[in-house]
Amino acid sequence: MAAYTNTVMLADTGDVAGFLGENIDTGFTEAMQDLVGVYTEAFICNLIKYDAVTNWDSLNEIYKLIMSEYVARAIAIEGIKYNMVNFSSRIEAEDMINVHIWRMLAIEDLLKNTDVQDFMRV
Repeated sequence: MAAYTNTVMLADTGDVAGFLGENIDTGFTEAMQDLVGVYTEAFICNLIKYDAVTNWDSLNEIYKLIMSEYVARAIAIEGIKYNMVNFSSRIEAEDMINVHIWRMLAIEDLLKNTDVQDFMRV
């Protein structure tokens, strides 16, 4: 994956855009997205007990996609929370957040699995 504005390594702007949706407030800047992304990368590295950011090139391509999805969804959640005024209702925004959270929890379970970590070579 390309660097997300040269700060976040595990997700790029294309990854994130697909999860943000069309009603995101334009005040949710790239700098804010980068900050969330960097914190999320640190979380993933601690979760799998491996520096996936530094050793990105050595990882299995399938798991790169999963980690990129996780980071992109985390950024999207923060973007939705930033300002919900553009959504048709707060419920719509919260439903989007819940879908992201559900998927992120599934990814966390997968990444914590030692068999998966062996397969990723971490």
